[in-house]
Amino acid sequence: MATEDKNRATAAAILPLVGGAANVGSIAHCMTRLRLGLHDRSLVDDEALKALPAVMGVVEDETYQIVLGPGTVARVTPEFERLVAEARETEPARAPAAPEPAPGAPTSDDLAAQGAAIKAEQKARNATPFKLFLRRIANIFVPLIPALIGCGIIAGLNGLLVNLGWLPAVTPALAAMASGFMALIAVFVGYNTAKEFGGTPILGGAVAAIIVFPGVAKIDAFGQTLSPGQGGVLGALGAAVLAVYVEKWCRRWVPEALDVLVTPTLTVLISGLVTIFGLMYVAGEVSSAIGTFADWLLSNGGAGAGFVLGGLFLPLVMLGLHQALIPIHTTLIEQQGYTVLLPILAMAGAGQVGAAMAVYVRLPRNESIRRTIRSALPAGLLGVGEPLIYGVSLPLGRPFVTACVGGAFGGGFVGLFHQLGDTVGSTAIGPSGWALFPLLDGNHGLGSTIAIYGAGLLAGYVAGFLATYFFGFSKDLLTEFNVSQEPPSSTVAATGGHRTPTTPANTTPHNPNDPDSPANGPGGGVRRLAGASSREALHEGGGVRGSARLHGYEHPDAVQPSPAGRSV
Repeated sequence: MATEDKNRATAAAILPLVGGAANVGSIAHCMTRLRLGLHDRSLVDDEALKALPAVMGVVEDETYQIVLGPGTVARVTPEFERLVAEARETEPARAPAAPEPAPGAPTSDDLAAQGAAIKAEQKARNATPFKLFLRRIANIFVPLIPALIGCGIIAGLNGLLVNLGWLPAVTPALAAMASGFMALIAVFVGYNTAKEFGGTPILGGAVAAIIVFPGVAKIDAFGQTLSPGQGGVLGALGAAVLAVYVEKWCRRWVPEALDVLVTPTLTVLISGLVTIFGLMYVAGEVSSAIGTFADWLLSNGGAGAGFVLGGLFLPLVMLGLHQALIPIHTTLIEQQGYTVLLPILAMAGAGQVGAAMAVYVRLPRNESIRRTIRSALPAGLLGVGEPLIYGVSLPLGRPFVTACVGGAFGGGFVGLFHQLGDTVGSTAIGPSGWALFPLLDGNHGLGSTIAIYGAGLLAGYVAGFLATYFFGFSKDLLTEFNVSQEPPSSTVAATGGHRTPTTPANTTPHNPNDPDSPANGPGGGVRRLAGASSREALHEGGGVRGSARLHGYEHPDAVQPSPAGRSV
């Protein structure tokens, strides 16, 4: 099948499972996910979506997110948009009707009710003003990632050619390509900031452009001469936010007849003056402090700092706090040419890979989990962590913690070399795992940088494997999950070394307060819903509850580990 046909087939398979074109309100995508605004969430068939070969998982957040992976999502999204547009042309939009359940179809209402309660509680917990603010900050920087990656790879290629002395006539052109975006990144940040906070995007870009204008070198502020780019992306962020508030104030008070002339003029004038004589200096000091602190932390903390950063990154993701790191990474790239934090944080993914390998070895009889690991492992090696995290380690509970231990050892290894004087950095943000190799840069040559990063990944794999193999499974967890899977119409219970059939899942009454209820995982054996896909065997075994069976990495607000006694 041709690539275009394959992408269109994937889009065509997804559309009816999200309620059809009439149920789709908005379409967007990020690095790995198709993000849909849906009118009626109840029309989505989660299980059928997750059973599609191209779908790595789903996440329910402010939008419904379908994890397709890097590259694939950028090709499937346009096809999906075309299919939605074609359907709307042939069929007028209508309020979607609730689907009727198929006669005799197996139901998981008992799990869905419990999962909905867990999901609502977690979503409310994550809807704090601070986390919502961080999400808006992430929305500003995430659209810039493709350009950062492209320019970063070109910068790495150019550095390699310069070091080898090859193509001297071409390297200046490559340097211009690699540096052009970074020279004007403040403008793009200002544009996206104004758009995100409800202002006119071009006015946000215009105010942010002041920061990179060469003429600011003739201006003195706070007794110092300003320099072009001073304040960087943080200054652009602050300037654009100020411009939004000035613009909104003008819209309220300026007469409509004068609005088109007065509002943009006052917005640029007031915001520009504050930016030049205040924000550029303050943001410049903050940016310098960030760079100084990052260097000090790794130069003095070394292995200890790397251990903590590598081990805590995934818990930060679970809490939604990782988004605060995006402007820090961007500031470091703007200042130093690379961020020293990302290669250390990328070790968290290596720990997950090692943990998944240990789970594969420890559960030789559970073909469902082993199949999930086999299919998700290549993506994990390339830095796409959703399938392994939310399909394997997090539902099991303790393996998620031991995977974090693996990430800590990998981060500690890279941090140790930084303390010894060998800096490892990334010229862009977004990729991790093996996909980060083309973006690596450092202070002692590309070969040394690649060797240290590769050895750090290996340390993460080994530590994650050993920690999970020896400490990732309690006796009860092994008893429950290291069993063969029976046909979907039966329930299998592990009882003292032999297995006995129990009541079919779709007829068993559900008591959410009974720990031995089949719907509550431990004590209830390995449960298979009648007609369910084998890909869901882990989840139906009690790992993740009903509609709380969520997968994702960037916005994990709806993610919950099993509440039913997974010991960690």
